[in-house]
Amino acid sequence: MFPMQGGFIWYELMTPDPAAATDFYSKVTGWTAKDSGMPGMSYTLFNVPGFEMGVAGMMELTPEFTARNIPPNWTGYVWVDDVDAKAKEFADNGGAVHHQPQDIPGIGRFAVVADPQGAVLSLFKPNMPDGPMPPAPAPGTQGTFGWHELMAGNGEEAFAFYSKMFGWTKDMAVDMGDMGVYQCFAQDGTAIGGMMTKPAEVSAPFWGYYVNVDGIDAAMERVKAGGGTVVFGPQEVPGGSFILQCMDPQGAYFCLVSTKR
Repeated sequence: MFPMQGGFIWYELMTPDPAAATDFYSKVTGWTAKDSGMPGMSYTLFNVPGFEMGVAGMMELTPEFTARNIPPNWTGYVWVDDVDAKAKEFADNGGAVHHQPQDIPGIGRFAVVADPQGAVLSLFKPNMPDGPMPPAPAPGTQGTFGWHELMAGNGEEAFAFYSKMFGWTKDMAVDMGDMGVYQCFAQDGTAIGGMMTKPAEVSAPFWGYYVNVDGIDAAMERVKAGGGTVVFGPQEVPGGSFILQCMDPQGAYFCLVSTKR
């Protein structure tokens, strides 16, 4: 078993305008962008400056995808030991498999799944290279992903499902009053995200992903200047961090977090 079993290992943006999205996110998060060099497809890697290992990827949302009612979106990939077995386990426990397990030559194996309430994420087992891995930026570094958030159809049922699928455990629980309980969850003893029952005005369950930035107010101005929209925030959250929830100019939902206002 790898130490990252059950942890988020990758993040992927599907967008109708990769060039515009590259410009936007480079300015907002500080990422650099380069082509992956994968044969037969255009796939962009986002990197934290100074590090060879990418933190996220991007591919074009083609007419083929939009015909399947797939909107611009960010998707998280969770590391599992056996993609085929875990995809079947999702389906056997009331979830769904939207993309059957498939190999990415030289990279790994993945599947796209949904929980029983409809929130989508991906499963992934990487092909581990021989020798040491290239150095990665420390947690909390600007441009790394710092939090994972599920707006669930039913928060308690969602936690029970994901605990069974990935072994996640309960961490701090925050009473949100009329909005219910925000349940933080941990992987291998480290808090990595939270989930709650979605507000009634939110049409469907979904996952959101938070990128670390150097200051939430300055990042908000970069979002606005780049044509993005602020959906919620800035807001201080338990623990002293500040969050911002946004839509990028192409319509993908994303979030930012910072220890500084």
